Amino acid sequence: MRARRAIWPGMGRNTGLRTGAALVCAIGLLLHVVAARAQTPRAPDLTLTGTLTGAAHETYTEVPFKVPAGVERITVEFAYTGKAERSVIDLGLRDPERFRGWSGGNKSSFTLAESDATPSYLPGPLKAGTWRLVLGAPNIRKAARADYVAKIWFDRKGQAFAGFSAAPLARGERWWRGDLHMHTGHSDGSCLSRRGAKVPCPVFKTAEAAVARGLDFIAITDHNATSHFEAMRELAPYFDDLLLIPGREVTTFHGHANLFGPTAFVDFQLGGARAPSLATILDQAKTAGGILSINHPGLPSGEACMGCGWTVKDTDFSRIAAIEVVNGGLAEGPLSGVAFWEARLNAGHRITAVGGSDNHDATLPPDKAPAIGVPTTVVRAPELSQAAILAAIARGHVFLDLAGTRGRLLEVHAASGGSEAQMGDALAAPAGARVRVEVHVVGVAGGSMSLAGDTGAGSSDLKLAEPDTTKTFEFTADGRASWLRVDVRGADGRLLLLGNPIYLNPVP
Repeated sequence: MRARRAIWPGMGRNTGLRTGAALVCAIGLLLHVVAARAQTPRAPDLTLTGTLTGAAHETYTEVPFKVPAGVERITVEFAYTGKAERSVIDLGLRDPERFRGWSGGNKSSFTLAESDATPSYLPGPLKAGTWRLVLGAPNIRKAARADYVAKIWFDRKGQAFAGFSAAPLARGERWWRGDLHMHTGHSDGSCLSRRGAKVPCPVFKTAEAAVARGLDFIAITDHNATSHFEAMRELAPYFDDLLLIPGREVTTFHGHANLFGPTAFVDFQLGGARAPSLATILDQAKTAGGILSINHPGLPSGEACMGCGWTVKDTDFSRIAAIEVVNGGLAEGPLSGVAFWEARLNAGHRITAVGGSDNHDATLPPDKAPAIGVPTTVVRAPELSQAAILAAIARGHVFLDLAGTRGRLLEVHAASGGSEAQMGDALAAPAGARVRVEVHVVGVAGGSMSLAGDTGAGSSDLKLAEPDTTKTFEFTADGRASWLRVDVRGADGRLLLLGNPIYLNPVP
């Protein structure tokens, strides 16, 4: 073997609306960067090259490389020549202390972190020091040679996790349907075994049920756990029509919140030395590249539901991206999160309403709450990728289908003075400006629209006579910072679709 050198590259209300907008912009920028990285991979941090000759036949060669401190994920891509001459190089990995995996010839790339790893490799701490690629040569002819190239990337703290899928699962601007709150056997999710015993429910059952439900994406959010990420990484190549978003339910004594996006650990021991305040958790979530959504804030807190309601003191809502306003079947009534959310909107914050089934048994039938996909969070995004879905949620391009259907639709657009906005966007509307609102509803024939917010808008024709109906109405803006939301109810008055607001900002 002739080894070559490693190659390193060069190394008030208006106030509330402004802070809410800043949060949306910051999250959107972060996720845009993640998407750009996923589409245009950065140069490797380290490139190892070398040659195996016939002398390496049926031997192992260990190629050392240095892992610096602070690395949270290692990704390796490996390629070699000589395959036409039947040369074969198998691949494995050792860290400074132990063997970390062997993929032989079945993989040309792999990744590993503390929380997850490509099948064949072991997750765990990534200690600084000398690591080794293990190259096995089951066959190299005497006169043959095989040149290899190993490209290695080091993700450090603060580099957002792009997702378990290297590329978008689908492209094209459309509405994508998903469930953002689900539990498996990695926390308190359970289901019946093949013999009928109640057992911790495996992650693949949740993915199967989501596909059967017709969902495009799911976030599995086990309580304070990251262990399910390993299973999700293994399942992602098989479920290549279902986007698996890493999540966890940060479960504290004073409230629960879902963290979407990162796989790195984030402290949950609110009130203790590790997380003395919510700001600590939010700082860690931001550093890890995640967005936080307050869960089921309308639930009580106490022995019946320990820490379920949101009672965290001094919550800085300008740093909260989303609120789970519908949890399972709790769409309306005293346990709904809608009133909690609207109080934040009235205070000037721009926070996205999302929903989640909070499913704890993946085998529940669709008509039994809390079944997977009920409610469904429907997100408008340009592609089915982790970065695109989370960016769209942060921007509020979302509505909730409370029954979890496959075809109901709610689209709301507003225009004024040449500017346009959809749900989640802001629209410049000075005093006296005319605002035109167009609402498109599919799948609720015989129902009606209802308006919420403090714009003073009204309409005399809110009935939805046809299965596919478009309604328009206009009102005069009063120049205040305000918001307008459209919901849809069935013929029986039951809430079926819940929209996110369009925000009207005064012109500076």
